[in-house]
Amino acid sequence: MACTRLDAAWEVLRQVPDPEIPVLTLVDLGIVRDLLETAGGLEVVLTPTYSGCPATEAIQDDVRRALERFGEIQIRLQRAPAWTTEWISEEGRRKLNAYGIAPPGPVNAVTPHFPACPRCGSRQAEKLSAFGSTACKSMYRCRGCSEPFDYFKPL
Repeated sequence: MACTRLDAAWEVLRQVPDPEIPVLTLVDLGIVRDLLETAGGLEVVLTPTYSGCPATEAIQDDVRRALERFGEIQIRLQRAPAWTTEWISEEGRRKLNAYGIAPPGPVNAVTPHFPACPRCGSRQAEKLSAFGSTACKSMYRCRGCSEPFDYFKPL
C-alpha cells in the first residue's frame, strides 16, 4: 500500500516533541486533533492543553517547521472540546512514567487517586504542592523510597 501525503505528514508529526516535556510528542499528548489536506498544503488542528498554555506559540512554530516541505501550513486552534488528559496515548503514559513523571489518573475519579511513584511503583505518596515544575503537574513525595516526583494532573 502506498504511503499518502497525509500518512507521511502524520509520521512527521509523531516525531515533534512537546516543548515542556520533550520525552513526549505532540501526538502522544493528543494535542494534534486533526490533519487535513488543503489546495496549497496542510491544515493542522491543535488543541492546547489549556487556554493559557505558554507553549502554544512554540508548538505552532514547531509544527510549521516540521511540515514545511508539505507546502503552506495552516494552524487552527480548536479549544472546544477542551483538551483532557484522557487524550494522552498509552505510549505517552509509558514515556511519562519512564521519564519520572507519574501519568495522570482517571479524570472523574470518585475516590482520591494517589499516583504510583515512577521510580519504585509504591502508591504510598503524599502531595507536597498543588503545582510542580509546570502548572499541569503537582509535586508528590514517595513514602516508599522518599523520592519527590511530578504527577501530571488529570484534567
